Amino acid sequence: MTTLRYLTAGESHGRRLTAIVEGCPAGLALDAAAIDGDLARRQLGYGRGARQQIEKDRVAILGGVRYGRTTGAPIALAIENRDAASWLDTMAVEPTSQPVEPVRVPRPGHADLTGAQLYGADDLRDVIERASARETAARVACGAVARRLLSLFGCVVRSHVVAVGEVTAAATASPAALEGVDADALRCLDPVASEQMRAAIAAAGQEGDTLGGVFEVVVFGFPPGVGSYAHGDRRLGARLGAALLAIPAIKGVELGLGFAAARLPGSRVHDEIVWSAADGYGRATNNAGGVEGGISTGLPIVVRAAMKPIATLMSPLRSVRLGSHETVEAHVERSDVCAVPAAAVVGEAAVALCLAAAALERFGGETADELAAAVEAYRDRLRRS
Repeated sequence: MTTLRYLTAGESHGRRLTAIVEGCPAGLALDAAAIDGDLARRQLGYGRGARQQIEKDRVAILGGVRYGRTTGAPIALAIENRDAASWLDTMAVEPTSQPVEPVRVPRPGHADLTGAQLYGADDLRDVIERASARETAARVACGAVARRLLSLFGCVVRSHVVAVGEVTAAATASPAALEGVDADALRCLDPVASEQMRAAIAAAGQEGDTLGGVFEVVVFGFPPGVGSYAHGDRRLGARLGAALLAIPAIKGVELGLGFAAARLPGSRVHDEIVWSAADGYGRATNNAGGVEGGISTGLPIVVRAAMKPIATLMSPLRSVRLGSHETVEAHVERSDVCAVPAAAVVGEAAVALCLAAAALERFGGETADELAAAVEAYRDRLRRS
């Protein structure tokens, strides 16, 4: 079965992040500039910390692409960490007789303590460096490959921020509106809410606190009939949920009406089925968010993810020092006040990777042309059914 999968490696302050994308068909047009565009978008957003002023993420394509097109071999990607030059002693690969001072105080809400318990680490730096959301830069690079693959059959993946803290936006996510969302500092479609979000982030920063929020990913043009009801792990909604929950700090995911559907009668939840000579079967509404019975409907896929506040606080919470067990303030690591706009871009990558893999499993194709032709033939059959 043809599918798409990826692996990433590297630490937050190591020399570079590395990624391998396997299963991409041959003949797909791909260049570094397209990937760099998404990497730059990941660094946007009001509330980001000083790290974004240091790193100017650029990808190097090291394998799997020749003369601007994929070869069918695994695609190797690398992103240099410019800040690594200041961390050479801390992140030295070879054994050293003079190790730096270990980090022994875990941060509440982070992987510090659970990671140390899992791997038996007595220096939390071993956990901090890989658990850091810096890894998502590599994931966004992989997602750019998947986004390019989806574009073969007219599929577009976009995102926007719908809430930060207690501020919620009121806006409709149309394709035209989402085209310009990056121009807003919060990547929010509601100008009034965006201004209120900035004020809330500024206030939280002054108090040494952090804020989370909710972002929405909307996918236009994904074909119907992808996924399955036969097995739980093949249900498209389950795969989308897993992909988004794999992003650091994501604590909840919903499709379409999501949790609101639990408070409404069925007559106001389920999408009535319609038919037209031009388009065939369809739905009168899209409360299901483009996924019904574990299978895509052909309507826009709408999925939202809730991001908790960042765990590193400049006004630290209480913690316990490893070894001595004394009560102290939590460790402070350079961080953001709010990263919801960036998380939305990571969410796009996660959704794109999930949908590209599902589409390849459904339609197959060792070349880009074969995949595009298979999707078009399927759509044509549905229009005539």
